[in-house]
Amino acid sequence: MKAVALGAAALALLLVGTRLSVLPGIGDFFGDTTKDRSGPAVLKSIQDMSSYEAASGNFQVVVDLEKDAKFLPDAIRGTRTLYVGAGTVGASVDLGKVASDGVVINKERTTADIRLPHAVLGKPALDPDRSYAVSKQRGFLDRIGDFFSDNPSSEQAVNKLAAQHIGEAAKDSGLTGRAEKNTTNMLKGLLGSLGFDRVTVHYGPAPK
Repeated sequence: MKAVALGAAALALLLVGTRLSVLPGIGDFFGDTTKDRSGPAVLKSIQDMSSYEAASGNFQVVVDLEKDAKFLPDAIRGTRTLYVGAGTVGASVDLGKVASDGVVINKERTTADIRLPHAVLGKPALDPDRSYAVSKQRGFLDRIGDFFSDNPSSEQAVNKLAAQHIGEAAKDSGLTGRAEKNTTNMLKGLLGSLGFDRVTVHYGPAPK
């Protein structure tokens, strides 16, 4: 009887400990603690950058991803996730790819004619602080599977889909045109301060 009583008391204490957060001052005694045991970040490589990032766009997309199983109702097997993905896409001009004849300067060093490659879009970068799941519906079998094992594939799927949609939106946003305009203004301002009166900037390969 004594062992049963001790077991019941321990179980009661465990159950009470999960609910003590509603009592001020006592919840801290049973509260969880978080410890960061991560190792130091390791530098893997260094790359010299010659690209001028001249524009950046902020995008947001609502991802509605549904996965169904054949011959089974959604209540048994299937998931549907509603996710808000927010991120940025940069547009840059690679100044390191200027051809040897891509810069023409007159003898008086008052005019400059520059030909640069077209601006290109970078990879979408999702912002975890602004991205979140609105809802997630799971079938019975999926809930059991999540209980016994971690399954990050579903989160990776919505992140990948959000990045894909943001990248597609960036292509239609006119971001590269804005980057080329900003690069032109930057070069005109820089060379103007060095005494050049006229600076002309072209984009794309030289006409044959």
